[in-house]
Parts: sequence; structure tokens; C-alpha cells
Amino acid sequence: MHAYLFNLGVVPYGEVWDLQRSLAAAVLQGAVPDTVIFCEHPPVITVGRRTAENELHVPPDAEVEIVETDRGGKSTYHGPGQLVCYPILDLHRHGKDVKLYVRQLEEAIIRTLAPLGIEGSRLEGLTGVWLRNPPRKIASIGVHISRWVTTHGYALNVDLDPAPFSDWITACGLEDAAFTTVARELGRSLTVEEIRPLAAAAIAEVFELELEELPVEDGGTGLWPQPVHAKLGAKGG
Repeated sequence: MHAYLFNLGVVPYGEVWDLQRSLAAAVLQGAVPDTVIFCEHPPVITVGRRTAENELHVPPDAEVEIVETDRGGKSTYHGPGQLVCYPILDLHRHGKDVKLYVRQLEEAIIRTLAPLGIEGSRLEGLTGVWLRNPPRKIASIGVHISRWVTTHGYALNVDLDPAPFSDWITACGLEDAAFTTVARELGRSLTVEEIRPLAAAAIAEVFELELEELPVEDGGTGLWPQPVHAKLGAKGG
């Protein structure tokens, strides 16, 4: 199944959220195919619909943005060195099953880690991907689905300081949860760019997508994939 792929680099959270919503509308209309976005964010805490007030304990001098979102789940942290994946998929083509979709995202993360020699796993009753013995979380998932089109997605900790997950928030609403990174598990530094091809291959395999990478430009009105803009115009959208 043909799909678009956008690799954005480090982009503010709000800009990518706007892009997701624009693309979701286009996917819903059938103007563009399923689309996958990979990016990193400057430091930001995102708050899901189930976040409790006592989950946030950000120091007053912390240089971090706080954004309320429409995704499911609780609070989480994003920062440079974390690979964020936003699949904009029409689930009419992928089973129309929310739980299945989340399990598929977990499977894509597990397959991303496997070539690195890291065995990701699921923990009963918890969302995301974990490493065992002792349990430590390496990737978080939070999604929003409207009219069976998905936004938001997953965040894989590649090489960043995981302290904000415990020091600034009660990440994912989990008290005393341990968080880890790919770099920590491998005992060496590495970049998001090294992981991204593995992540793209894994998500393409899990969702049976043939990814076509397209450039994204800033035309003065925020991020917009220019080739997609042209395709929408050609369709009258």
C-alpha cells in the first residue's frame, strides 16, 4: 500500500501537531495516502486526556513547553534525542480496531529495536514498549483517532537524559517507573538518524506500507509538504 514519509528533524511540537491535523483531513478525504512523520521535538511535556493534576511537578526554572493535547494517555516528555513517529493512517485499511492499532505500534517499535540486539516487550496492562529484568520503559504510545484516521503515535528514547520522565512529571501516570534509552542499553552514544531507517522499515512492514519519502518545506504559513499541497490542488481539495 503506497504511503508518504516525512523526515522533519527537530521541529516545535505545535507545528507538527498542525501538520498532523492538516494531513489527517487530507487522508480522510482520500486526497493523499496514509502518511508517516518522523521528527524530534525541543523539550516539551505533552498532557493527554487522562492526565491527573498531580502528575506535573516541573521546576519553575525548567526550560520546557507544556502542551495539552487531544491524544489518549497521560503525561509524557519529548526532547532532542528521542525519535517521535506520527502515523496518519486510515484504519479502514488497517482493521478498524483501536486496540489492534496500538499493538501494531508496539510491534513496530519492537522490530525497530531487534536489529540492535535489544529485546523489547509488552507488559500486561501497560501501553508502550519495555525491557525486562528489571522492567524499564524505552518507548511511549499515545494516539488519537477521529473517523478512523489516526494522529499522534509513539516516542522512542534513543539518546537523551531520561531524568525529566521522573523529575518533572509522573510519566504515563506510573509511579516509580524506570525509563531507559537505546544508548544506555547499548553502552554507546548514537543518533536518531541511525535509528530512523530501522523505524521506517519496521512500520512499513507492520502496516504493509510502501513508503515514498517527500520533502517538507516551510512556506511561511507553517510546515506543509509541498508535493502534497500540489496534489491537493490537483484534486480540488
